[in-house]
Amino acid sequence: MFSNYLIGLREGLEASLVVCILIAYLVKTGRTEALKPIWTGIGVAVLIAMGFGCALEFGSQELTFQAQEALGGSLSIVAVGLVTWMVFWMRRTARHLKSELHGKLDAALAMGTGALVATAFLAVGREGLETALFVWASVHAASDGTPRPLIGVALGLATAVLLGWLFYRGALRINLAKFFTWTGGMLVVVAAGVLAYGFHDLQEADWVPGLTNQAFDISGTIPPDSWYGTLLKGVFNFQPDPTVLQVTVWLLYLVPTLVLFFAPVGFASGKGKVKAPHDAPDDQGSRPSTAPQA
Repeated sequence: MFSNYLIGLREGLEASLVVCILIAYLVKTGRTEALKPIWTGIGVAVLIAMGFGCALEFGSQELTFQAQEALGGSLSIVAVGLVTWMVFWMRRTARHLKSELHGKLDAALAMGTGALVATAFLAVGREGLETALFVWASVHAASDGTPRPLIGVALGLATAVLLGWLFYRGALRINLAKFFTWTGGMLVVVAAGVLAYGFHDLQEADWVPGLTNQAFDISGTIPPDSWYGTLLKGVFNFQPDPTVLQVTVWLLYLVPTLVLFFAPVGFASGKGKVKAPHDAPDDQGSRPSTAPQA
């Protein structure tokens, strides 16, 4: 439940920040006539994301067991790839998210209503589709037969909407760069579990060998049906009897990804700098806030 709460919060907050910045900018600049197409684009993006999630859930139920496992494993790998790209992208751009969106909105205002709808749709739709895919993969990996994963996602999204509203009202200020760095790091850990389980699905679909080649089995020490076994499964997608391939994939993804993610930004590009020029604070100083400035 916690891992899905984190997914809903992390992804939902990105979308909430986007909506907050777009709406506040139009209100502050007196162009409220553009609010309707913005809300239209947001509404379409939300509906498409929900439809995508429903298609994944109900469409997969019509497949054979092997086809379900193959689909689940393949989409889990795709979801991990998208989420990994997203957390690195947000780490680089969190400080400049407001100015970047303002530039896109100014260009859309000059082009007309259709461009405004497209801007809002693309800004929110990407987060929506990523959320739907990653949530489906995470819930599929948890597969505990309870509604707790979906409840966790719903609570995370509700928290994100509340935080977005507080940002808009100017009642809450946090360091977005630090927030997205630490939640991104936790999401990488969650993604590692989803990736390992995705390869397990591919093994069950007979797409990848090694299903019977277990790395270890500590089911006696950590029973899957115990409260702590359920907690580890829900948060980290922990499996007490993983295959060698699962453990290998988990380590090969988690260790280098976390090292690169928490390394100074200039390190990954080979510049040897503690901070790259684009990481300098924006016009709101070292504690950027989404509360828009006039």
